[in-house]
Amino acid sequence: MSNLTFTMIKPDATAKGFTGAILDQIIKAGFSVKAMKWTKLSNEQAGEFYAVHKERGFYKELVEFMSSAPIVAAVLEKENAVEDFRKLIGATDPSKAAEGTIRKQFAASIGENAVHGSDSNENALIESNFFFSGLERF
Repeated sequence: MSNLTFTMIKPDATAKGFTGAILDQIIKAGFSVKAMKWTKLSNEQAGEFYAVHKERGFYKELVEFMSSAPIVAAVLEKENAVEDFRKLIGATDPSKAAEGTIRKQFAASIGENAVHGSDSNENALIESNFFFSGLERF
C-alpha cells in the first residue's frame, strides 16, 4: 500500500471556478499536497496521459476535453491514499456518486466529472511522474 496518489482537477471544474472548493475538501479529508501545478495540456500531452484508453470509443473526446482548458495536477499524501481518495471523489457518474463526494457536488456528467483520481498505487506513481520531477515534490 502506498501513501501517495495523483489527482487532476479537470477543465470543467477549473472553468467553473471550483478549484478552491475542491482543494479545500481534499485538505479537510486529511490529504497533504506534496506537489501541485496549474497547467494546460496540449492535445499531444493529453493523448499521452490517456494512452491506456487509445482503443476505446471515448478516447478522442477525452483528449479534446482534457486539453480544452487548464487543469490542476497534484500529488497527494495520506495513509491508504488511493482508496481513500477514490471514496472522496465518488463514482465516475455523478448521478451515482454518494452524497458529499466531490463528483456529486461538482461534476456535471460522466464525461465532465470534475476530478481524476488514480485507480491503483502503480498508476498513481506513473501519473505523478508524468507531471512532476523529484525536484517538484515536497
